[in-house]
Amino acid sequence: MEQRELGSQGLVVGAEGLGCMGMSAFYGATDETESLATIDRALELGITLLDTAEGYGPFVNEQLIGKALSGRREKAVIATKTGIEFTDDGSMIGHNGRREYIHRAADRSLRHLGTDYIDLYYLHRVDPDVPIEESIGAMAELVTAGKVRYLGISEAAAATIRRAHGVHPLTAVQTEYSLFERGIEGDDVKATLDELGIGLVAYSPLGRGFLSGAITTPDDFTADDFRRTDPRFQGDNFARNLAVVGEVRRLAQEKSVTPSQLALAWVLRQGAVPIPGTKRRHYLEENAAAPDVTFTDEDLAAIEAVAPRGVAAGDRYAPELMQSLNG
Repeated sequence: MEQRELGSQGLVVGAEGLGCMGMSAFYGATDETESLATIDRALELGITLLDTAEGYGPFVNEQLIGKALSGRREKAVIATKTGIEFTDDGSMIGHNGRREYIHRAADRSLRHLGTDYIDLYYLHRVDPDVPIEESIGAMAELVTAGKVRYLGISEAAAATIRRAHGVHPLTAVQTEYSLFERGIEGDDVKATLDELGIGLVAYSPLGRGFLSGAITTPDDFTADDFRRTDPRFQGDNFARNLAVVGEVRRLAQEKSVTPSQLALAWVLRQGAVPIPGTKRRHYLEENAAAPDVTFTDEDLAAIEAVAPRGVAAGDRYAPELMQSLNG
C-alpha cells in the first residue's frame, strides 16, 4: 500500500489505517484469534496505523495490539488515546484532561501495549473543565520524556485545535468523516487542518458500517451492538439513510467496485487517512483495495449529487454523547 506523511511532522503511515476498537468492544461478539489474524494481514498489506484507546474494553484492545505486535513492534504505528478517566479496574469516571491523569494513563497504556513508546497519542475528548493548554502541555512532556513520538487530538473545534497546536505541534486530528458525515467541511475544522499542516484521520469512514451496503435492517445488530442506540440507525432515519446507501451502491456498481471501496476512496481523495474498523480479514482485504480506486470529475459530481454535505438523517451520537463533541 502507498505510504504517506500524516501531517507535516514526519510521521509516515499507510494511506489507510485500521480501526481496532470493534475487535474488543461495542460491535457485538469478538474473536481474538480472527482479530490477531486480521492485524497480521493488515501489516502484510502495508496498513501500518493501528488505532486504539485505553477506553476500548477498557484496556482490552490495547492489550490485544500489544499481543499482536510482540516481537515486531517496529512494524506498526500505534495510535492510542487518553483524556477519559478509567480506574485500574476499568470503571469509567469521566473526562480528565489534567496533567497527573494524562501521565498516569500514558504509563498504563505503555504497559498494556507492551512497548516503551506510543507513536501517536491523542487527547480522546477535550475536558471542558481543563484548559487545553494544560492537557497538551502534559502530553508534550511525554514527548520530551521519549514516551510519545507525536501528538493529536480527537473531536475538537477549530479554535481549540489552534490553541493546542500553539502549545505543541499536532500531527493529526481524528474525527468522524465520511460520505455520511462531512460536518468538518462547514465548521472550519478541515480548513484549519489544511492551513496548519495537520493530518486528518477519519474514523467511521464507512458510516459505522452503513456505507458498506451490508446493513439492511436494525435487526442485523446483536443486542450488545451500540448502533441499536445510534440515532442514524433508528426509525425513519434508518430508512432515509438506507436510501442514500442504495444510491452509493449504484454508483459503486457502475465502477465495478464495492460500496465500501467507493466510500473509502472518496475519503482518501479528500486527503484524509481513513481508519475503517473491522475484525475480519475478508473485509480488511476488501477495504485495502480502496486506494486503487480512481475518480473522474464526472464520478465526483455523481457522488456529490447523492451524498452532499448533511445528507445523513439523525445525529451521529445519542444526545448524552453529542455533548462531549467539538470541545
